[in-house]
Amino acid sequence: MAFSNLRRRLVLGAVAVSLSAGMATHAFAASENVLAKIKERGTMIVGLEGTYPPFSFQGDDGKLTGFEVEFADSLAQHMGVKAKLAPTKWDGMLAALESKRIDVVINQVTISPEREKKYDFSTPYTVSGIQVLTKKGNEGKFSSPDDLKGKKVGVGLGSNYEQWLRQNEPGVDIRTYDDDPTKYQDLRVGRLDAILVDRLAALDLVKKTGDTMAVAGKPFSRQESGVALRKNNPELLAAINKAIADMQKDGSLAKISDKWFGADVTK
Repeated sequence: MAFSNLRRRLVLGAVAVSLSAGMATHAFAASENVLAKIKERGTMIVGLEGTYPPFSFQGDDGKLTGFEVEFADSLAQHMGVKAKLAPTKWDGMLAALESKRIDVVINQVTISPEREKKYDFSTPYTVSGIQVLTKKGNEGKFSSPDDLKGKKVGVGLGSNYEQWLRQNEPGVDIRTYDDDPTKYQDLRVGRLDAILVDRLAALDLVKKTGDTMAVAGKPFSRQESGVALRKNNPELLAAINKAIADMQKDGSLAKISDKWFGADVTK
């Protein structure tokens, strides 16, 4: 009996030690300081598409450029580091964030209650809306989202545009794409009736394509985009928010916005 009690105490003691070690390991993981790692390496790894003009795309020299490329560079500079750009397809970008292949996502990620359950977001750095884009001459057919019913509408795979359509316009023939160039080409050749894009991207596309595309109706569903990062990184979130506030204060954010859109789209 005495041996049995001793063995029971030893087993319980071992379990307690194991649980304590597990709790300590969990606490260490939860308090991982990503900002310290970024500072140590001197770079912040930024996920973006690189095929999403005017936000991020390849210029004539083959280098990445665009509003969010310049925003990422300036944001990192205000944080005392450099931005290391990591072009990633949108449908795998948040998975790359979760698996720690990138530190943050700067890719017009709309702040929504659903996404806030899984990720933390900075204060918004652009304010926009969803815009219907169609072929020139067809813009009169789409005065409201209800006019999309029964039409072939292209959206980014897993994007907030896809989510919005599925939740609000179930009668739409939704076609999903994992890259923007193919989506725009399908609109041009008539395989799509319309596409849903960010209002800012739509205006830029119309300007660049001349008479081939046109915006239809007014933008709807106000959107605020922020820098997305993994949860439980309060130091990194605070540093990013401070950098954005400093960029607003010194005018650098408005300057980048005016360069790409001719207006301040950050508020």
